[in-house]
Amino acid sequence: MKYRSLLAVFPLSVALGVCSGQAGPAQVGPDPELPKPERGLLPDMVIAQPAEWGDKMPIVPDGYTVTAIATGLKIPRQTLLLPNGDILVAEGRGGNAAQLKPKDVIAGIIKARGTSPVKGGNRLTLLRDAEGDGTYEASTFAEGLNAPYGLALVGDKLYVANQDALVRFDYQPGQTKASGPPETVTLLPSEINHHWTKAMTASADGQYLYVGIGSNSNITERGMTAEADRARIWRVNARTGEYKTYATGLRNPTALTIQPDTGQLWAVVNERDEIGPDLVPDYLTAVQEGGFYGWPYSYWGQNVDERVRPQDPEKVAAVIKPDYSLGSHVAALGVDFSTDAMGGQFARGVFVGEHGSWNRSEPVGYKVVFVPFRDGRPAGPPVDFVTGFRDSDGTTRGRPVGVTVDPKGALIVADDLSNTIWRITPTRAAPSPQPVATAQSPESSPSAQGR
Repeated sequence: MKYRSLLAVFPLSVALGVCSGQAGPAQVGPDPELPKPERGLLPDMVIAQPAEWGDKMPIVPDGYTVTAIATGLKIPRQTLLLPNGDILVAEGRGGNAAQLKPKDVIAGIIKARGTSPVKGGNRLTLLRDAEGDGTYEASTFAEGLNAPYGLALVGDKLYVANQDALVRFDYQPGQTKASGPPETVTLLPSEINHHWTKAMTASADGQYLYVGIGSNSNITERGMTAEADRARIWRVNARTGEYKTYATGLRNPTALTIQPDTGQLWAVVNERDEIGPDLVPDYLTAVQEGGFYGWPYSYWGQNVDERVRPQDPEKVAAVIKPDYSLGSHVAALGVDFSTDAMGGQFARGVFVGEHGSWNRSEPVGYKVVFVPFRDGRPAGPPVDFVTGFRDSDGTTRGRPVGVTVDPKGALIVADDLSNTIWRITPTRAAPSPQPVATAQSPESSPSAQGR
């Protein structure tokens, strides 16, 4: 009854933004156009209309092939390529933050219609191409986790960032199932958990793990006390679990990666909402130790957010402007550096998985883009690499999340709407199409039975 009364107050046509919005400004690159903030009762909302893939496939550039290597998963988020070519998939759905205002309840109802109805698996699934013919078998590597997201392998230790704790498993090459329950390395902030995903990557030398911790609100609606240890990146000693704050002011760092040649940490960050369809740009940036990136006081450098009270001019003066805008509300959730094996214009740069907007009348994102690099920095506009997830009429078959580059020449993309793992490779002689792996219980999995 409560939901019904709220929807009566705010008609669905208003909530969906049926009659609003124009195409936004040019917002990609190091110097995006930033319009004046707009504030209204509700943000424009146009959500995905989920549909099956059927006989359709994602669209990739000429010279590349896309294959579904696993289906039937339970909300795949991030993937990890293991040294022997196996792929680990973190599956889960987290978060337990209460809604603050009637508009939050309405937004939650509408947004839920554009997501998978499948219950999160709270597990790791292992995909193996045992014959090297492009056919992957699926088995459950570990279960009973708590909304796992970030993954990293350091030596013989497999690290998993649950929504409430960083844990580790012993791992040996070729292992298909965890040998026991994980050991807790350190607890992670999990009260409220408005942004629950805990992104993670390991330093080049394996000594440290970097963990992204999102804010507990859009723009401090719960007060600053609720933001203690939030909107930041931790650096965790992989052996001891000791941690320190590495960088702050990052509203929701959703994916982290290390630049191969330099060891530099890079992140994609989802910025704030409710000041218009073209504010604030989500971004890709190198992360400096000790750096402050603006949230909540300002955005894209020294652009002050007047909603925040009290203001902090001293903090704003110290803000580091991000390196590269991806556009407002694209919801970047994956990032990884490419290799020469990906070929052509996609050899030097980063791939970014854009989950897609919900809060603007003209949707953006819903694709994987490639940001070219030159001399170790972003250089040039992003190039569409995987598209076709969403049609112009709103029909949406998939939403990309994590992206992982196989240095032998493949991009692995997790799709948490169709619950699929996609593999994109440069075109070459390939075996005839084979059935894809479907997630199963350990008892029924071919991998579990055969090994």
